[in-house]
Amino acid sequence: MPTNGNLPRLILFTLAGVLLVLFLHSFLYHYFPDILQPGYFSADEKREGAEPRAIQARGNLAEDEKSTIELFENSRDSVVFITTRQRVMDAWTRNIFSVPSGTGSGFIWDDLGHIITNLHVIKGASEATVRLADGRDYKASLVGASPAHDIAVLRIGIGFQRPAPVPIGSSHDLKVGQKVFAIGNPFGLDWTLTTGIVSALDRSLPGGDGRTIDNLIQTDAAINPGNSGGPLLDSAGRLIGINTAIYSPSGASAGIGFAVPVDTVNRVVPQIISRGKYIRPAMGITVDSKLNNRLTQFLKVSGVVILNVSQGSAADEAGLRGATLTPEGNIIANDIIIAVDGKPVDSVEKLLARVDSYKVGATITLTILRKGEPFEIPVTLQPGE
Repeated sequence: MPTNGNLPRLILFTLAGVLLVLFLHSFLYHYFPDILQPGYFSADEKREGAEPRAIQARGNLAEDEKSTIELFENSRDSVVFITTRQRVMDAWTRNIFSVPSGTGSGFIWDDLGHIITNLHVIKGASEATVRLADGRDYKASLVGASPAHDIAVLRIGIGFQRPAPVPIGSSHDLKVGQKVFAIGNPFGLDWTLTTGIVSALDRSLPGGDGRTIDNLIQTDAAINPGNSGGPLLDSAGRLIGINTAIYSPSGASAGIGFAVPVDTVNRVVPQIISRGKYIRPAMGITVDSKLNNRLTQFLKVSGVVILNVSQGSAADEAGLRGATLTPEGNIIANDIIIAVDGKPVDSVEKLLARVDSYKVGATITLTILRKGEPFEIPVTLQPGE
């Protein structure tokens, strides 16, 4: 038996021998595997499954797949990728730098180089760059915008090889359940296609500046940050809306997206191009959302109380009456608007949205309550402020 002095040495030599054997085995396994496994690389002893598998024929694409592919290929060149930059000042050096501020989507409107997008895509930016589907970049200039509709018009100078404008459809005849397609640049992932259906119509959302955006299309097509300003298309590849907002607790798509309807776009954009801004149709009346809620609750009616009628306005010529203020400070309602061309209105926002769907100079029929009795009064709309 080994003595106490030789036992540690024996253990040390044993461990060293084991480590040496393991090292040699690992070395031979990695660099000379044929020594440990003769015939490992021999052509005569091929292992089963070592060859690529045969490709199985797929067959024809389904008809709906073909139509979706064709829609994307026909529409892709009409969609653009927008990047914006913002000027900031260094607090110490007072130098001004241009830094990236965001990305979004847009689409070609006409052959003159006009690009349509959301106002919030370019808001606060000092410059915007438009990238076409073929990779060309252009500096864009701002033509004008309509904050009430979250629409902005840019322009780029395309000298040749102009992409085709997106075909225009209609939104007044949309049906809940019909297919829709969104093309945009979510999270900077350019030219992404998502599909869904029209989930609901005539939705309203608060805008970024406190205004309410009305008559929106709701869809479950995936819309994420970066999709804003991109087109929402029907199955014929026609524009039916501008993707503008999502409802999501996380900030990503939750299956509830909203688009400005194309009927609104086709009414607002030509004015922005010609005047640099959108002139809303008006009647010359004064209304107030918060005060209206209190008055209608007190009177137990659904409508909009006319607070004041401007002298010489369209409402004045039509004979509409504003509210009366008593010496005690109480408000007595005279005329309460309850419908526009037979469509009911129950709030100031709804009234403005109904009127905004007409052009300046159009004549509308208001249904009003006066002393509890309904009356119909025609009003020719005038330019608003």
